[in-house]
Amino acid sequence: MVSRKEIFEREFLGKLFKLALPIAFQSLMLSAVAACDAIMLGNVEQDMMSAVSLATQIQFIQNMIIFSVTGAESILGAQYFGKKDLKSLNDIFLISLRINVLACLLFFVLCEFFPENLMFIFTDKEELIKIGAGYLKIAAWSYLITGVSQCYLTMMKISDNAKETAVISAGTVILNIGLNAVFIFGLFGFEKMNVKGAALATLIARIVELVWCLLSSFKKNFIRPDLKKIFKFNPQLEKDFVKYTLPLLGASLFWGTGFTSYTAFMGHLGKDAAAANSVASVVRDLVCCFCNGLASGGGILVGTQLGAGKLDTGKSYGDRLLVIAFVLGFISTFIMLGLTPLVLDFVKLTPQARELLKGMMIIMAVYMIGRTVNSVLINGIFDCGGDTIFDVYSLAVCMWCIAVPLAAAGTFFFNWPVLLVYACTCLDEVGKIPWVLHHYRKYRWVKDLTR
Repeated sequence: MVSRKEIFEREFLGKLFKLALPIAFQSLMLSAVAACDAIMLGNVEQDMMSAVSLATQIQFIQNMIIFSVTGAESILGAQYFGKKDLKSLNDIFLISLRINVLACLLFFVLCEFFPENLMFIFTDKEELIKIGAGYLKIAAWSYLITGVSQCYLTMMKISDNAKETAVISAGTVILNIGLNAVFIFGLFGFEKMNVKGAALATLIARIVELVWCLLSSFKKNFIRPDLKKIFKFNPQLEKDFVKYTLPLLGASLFWGTGFTSYTAFMGHLGKDAAAANSVASVVRDLVCCFCNGLASGGGILVGTQLGAGKLDTGKSYGDRLLVIAFVLGFISTFIMLGLTPLVLDFVKLTPQARELLKGMMIIMAVYMIGRTVNSVLINGIFDCGGDTIFDVYSLAVCMWCIAVPLAAAGTFFFNWPVLLVYACTCLDEVGKIPWVLHHYRKYRWVKDLTR
């Protein structure tokens, strides 16, 4: 057992907060855009808010691919940075860039040329399909460049420049929110564009983000890729990259398509269910920013110790993060409950949608404990030591063999109440905590992955 003194050791907490807080802030800023979209569009029309919430599930799936690639970049990059091997860091950077560019091209083509077909996956309501398709045709251009900027931001995080990622995210988010207001409501003489305005604001913000990342990479002590070697391959390192990317990609697609399925179930349960779920999802993402920061920052912190050959220190850091994860999980539960009346007073929904949202918020309060602990252990600690396959197993069993089938049956066959279906979608995170803890104690993640 880790002692209280070890958990509150000044050096450990200093390193953790230096990484986790900027990453959490970056995640919070990104979630703030979705929150502002929901608030602004919800004040125009409920259907617009619902349609955009459904349409952005496409980007959600794309992000699963992008973040699995940058996840492998982070896993190997943190360990090689701990080893001070800058040549290998450059090769890792180039590998992640090549893969992400191809993924972004695929999603651009789908969203630009087949938006109605994509929207039909999530809803059969014609008005929602039409609104969402209009959003996707503009947003597709932003999807084209997102993967590149994420590769740069990930390299900044693992090379002691996490603060810069927070600055970039804050700047582009403020720009995005400001442009949202201008284009959605037609301020300062601009045409009122509604959902297309939200998409255009996102596109401009993503362009600014990429340019900012490129310029920042030329600062002192920042790592930038040697693009002259973009097509020069490192077979051994690519083999390692694929070894850790494929499980991450499998887990991301399992998790991403599972969450997308949950949104589709809500869409098929009616407009009120879709609207309530869109608001609940925004609140969930905002509260989850803290556990995302702890998972990512903690993983990098442990990974640098493992890559430097300090396995005992890495293991000790992991034990401390486990305790902190549980504490943060219960704090997140109380935050969710405290936000419930504020959210209900703030959004404009039908009476039925408001009641559904209230029930969803209470269910999510319990869900947050599992989400926080599992994120820190699986996506932070396990991944940093190359133990990436466990996430695939846990999602295959808990999400795809339990949560998704129950929610689908309740939606399409048994006509269960909306809140019962919603509760089924939250089963997987809470139910797998004992399994995750058992796997953690095997310490298979305590490994130096560098060569």
